[in-house]
Amino acid sequence: MPWNDNANPGPWGSPPSGDDGGGKEPPKRPSGGGGGGPRRPGGPGGPDLNAGLNNLRNRMRGFLGGPGQGVRPGAIAAVAAAAFALWALSGIYQVASNEEAVVTRFGAFERVEAPGLRYHLPSPVEHVEKVAVTSLNRLDIGGTGTPDGDIPQESLMLTSDEAIVDLTFRVTWRISDASRYVFATRAPEEGVKAVAESAMRQVIGKTDLDSILTNGRGQVQQETAQLMQSTLDSWGSGIRVVEVQIRSANPPQEVVAAFRDVQSADQDRDSAVNEANAYRNRVVQEAKGDAAKIVQSAQGYREQSVRTALGDAARFNSIYGEYKRAPEATRERLYLETMEKVLAHSNKVVISGKGVTAPVILPPDVFRPRGGPNAAPAAVAAPAQPQAQGPAPGGDQ
Repeated sequence: MPWNDNANPGPWGSPPSGDDGGGKEPPKRPSGGGGGGPRRPGGPGGPDLNAGLNNLRNRMRGFLGGPGQGVRPGAIAAVAAAAFALWALSGIYQVASNEEAVVTRFGAFERVEAPGLRYHLPSPVEHVEKVAVTSLNRLDIGGTGTPDGDIPQESLMLTSDEAIVDLTFRVTWRISDASRYVFATRAPEEGVKAVAESAMRQVIGKTDLDSILTNGRGQVQQETAQLMQSTLDSWGSGIRVVEVQIRSANPPQEVVAAFRDVQSADQDRDSAVNEANAYRNRVVQEAKGDAAKIVQSAQGYREQSVRTALGDAARFNSIYGEYKRAPEATRERLYLETMEKVLAHSNKVVISGKGVTAPVILPPDVFRPRGGPNAAPAAVAAPAQPQAQGPAPGGDQ
């Protein structure tokens, strides 16, 4: 059976009368289950796709208007309404919890939207730019802090004592005002980097190298952050500097060995100076102590001498008063006291010869030596002779 033989329709039924290429519109399929068109296997009640497509095509032609009738106004309105609805729905957007949305109308700032489900007039009327305002941004300047990762044109800086330092640091910043951040600078990150490098060079230029390498880093970081913030605020950038952290600060690699020698010499110098200061303080304190001791001794001796002289003067005045009242008794008493002092350690016995008519007998203990084994023997006083004239009062022995 040839492929174009239509005499035998086969299991699919007879083709429609319009399929022979005559250009006529195929007749509508009857609603009954009669023949007239191809059918799917399964009986006369199966779906007819061609009939469904033809039906849809006819409805669209009826809605839009047939040939020569033009497009109906209702169709245009429906299509326009659908397009407008899609355009209007395109203005719905979501703002994340860490973001703020800056809404512009025809390029001019309109408002700032908080997190949540929001709506704006669709493009080209309004445009939305979302900005992460709570996220921290980090920027490394000078490299990664290792010799292999340094960027010399950023890390090499000149100190106040005309030395070169290889310094890398990190800047942590965040967005404080979303609207200013969007409109103030075209490239905010590049602006922050330029401001950070300029501020750090200015601060380093006023600081000596030893302070940067030892205990002055905190002051350098604080001054750099303050200078950066003042510059960014003058721009109205809407950026807040959170922290400036120096990651590494070293002399250039070419002079590391020489710099270490200089540091060692400085340490030796400081050690010698400290030892000299300690010796000076010790000697000065000892000298001050000795001087204070001598001064105190002299003051004590002066006080003693003055008080002794005052006592002797008072004693003399007292004796003189007694002498004026009884000169003879006073002279005798002074004589006896003086002789007592002079002969206190002498083995002698002094007796008076007044009224003596017989020899004086003294006890044996009087003549025992008092000064030790080398003392001289006692001298025996001769008895006074009655016929001899007695000596002056107080002068006989």
